[in-house]
Amino acid sequence: MNYTDALAYLDDHASYDTTGRVESPTIERISRLMDVSGEPHRAYPVIHITGTNGKGSTTQMITRLLMAQGLTVGTYTSPHLERLNERISRNAEPIGDEEFAEQIASLAEIEIVAGVRPTYFELVTAAAFRWFADVAVDVAVVEVGMLGTWDATNVVDAQVAVVTNIGMDHNEYAGPTTTDIAREKSGIVKPGSAVVIGETDPDLARIFAQAGGASSLQRGVDFDVVENQLALGGRLVDLRTPTTIYPEVFVPLHGRHQADNAAVALTAVEAFFAAPLSDEVVREGFADVVMPGRFEVIGHQPLVIVDGAHNAAGADVAAQVFFDDFDPAGMRYLVVGCLKTRDVRDLLGAVRADEFDVVLTCTAPSPRGLASSVIAAAAAELGCDEVIECRTTEEACAKAVRLAGGDDAILVTGSLYVVGAARPALRDLLP
Repeated sequence: MNYTDALAYLDDHASYDTTGRVESPTIERISRLMDVSGEPHRAYPVIHITGTNGKGSTTQMITRLLMAQGLTVGTYTSPHLERLNERISRNAEPIGDEEFAEQIASLAEIEIVAGVRPTYFELVTAAAFRWFADVAVDVAVVEVGMLGTWDATNVVDAQVAVVTNIGMDHNEYAGPTTTDIAREKSGIVKPGSAVVIGETDPDLARIFAQAGGASSLQRGVDFDVVENQLALGGRLVDLRTPTTIYPEVFVPLHGRHQADNAAVALTAVEAFFAAPLSDEVVREGFADVVMPGRFEVIGHQPLVIVDGAHNAAGADVAAQVFFDDFDPAGMRYLVVGCLKTRDVRDLLGAVRADEFDVVLTCTAPSPRGLASSVIAAAAAELGCDEVIECRTTEEACAKAVRLAGGDDAILVTGSLYVVGAARPALRDLLP
């Protein structure tokens, strides 16, 4: 099996209409794959991350801090932006095509022996856990795909269980309240877990603190952001952990919320080592953080930014950073597409679409993509001055770049699928 064969095999196991979560909430299939594989997910300690927003950034921060400490780190994230390999990495380097194909080929044989038909996500998750064991990582940093309890990643027993925050998302699978969502996400907490809680609502935080872990630490009580200032290329922050105050740490990511993510990540790594980190490790780790697709500046003159905000809470943060931190002087262009599972009116309202001079809608490149015409109608209802309906992300980006002048700004957002398509298109379009 080569890489192309591996992708085809995965596509054959994909279902975009039903995830299995509603009809049959279970981790039995992935558990069976792990059993037949010799339990590779138990070959290394795991830091497991859930939350509504900020999982990706927090995962990358934790990875870089562990690497700065000298560990070999396996990282598993989802979804990918441009290539599937991005989801599985060792010391921030994605798995190679040949190695990935070897893992999927082995799982194709194991699937027969195990007597189960796993989903796309279960197969990719199993490939990650097997590869981490094969390359002998010291620790795996694992981002939950969706919610927690029934997520395929939840076969692991986390040494450190992390929750970034709780908001309304994936309501088709959990809810209808944030309390219900918190309970679903708290399923990643295991009896031996040190629990690091980024959520500050005391009622929601209590759900994680009482989920059966060995210990718990809560943002605002046990750790916090002391200072949070705008800096060139990111934020300059003072962070307080249960052991130490780390002053003037540069975090090269945009938005005030990234300081909260940094506090969570640093506390999680301290919990993993059961010790504070040196200033040198902290500064090196954060300085190396890269987060493609999360308020990523692609170009200047015009300023072009892509952000994978895919729910109202994320869109609200993206709008705050765009309008408040960057405050573009010229015309403001919004390229937006989203999935059918999103409330497009809430998303457009949160991203403040009516404050943009021009809104260009597109259909996200996914079978679950919401039609561009529906997004355009919602934008018009919201009172947007000028709405341009485009078929694809590439078309919308091309029109925005063509219209924008040197002092103008373009924000591309609404879905990681849209951002994944926009990044290569914009690289070709911009000088």
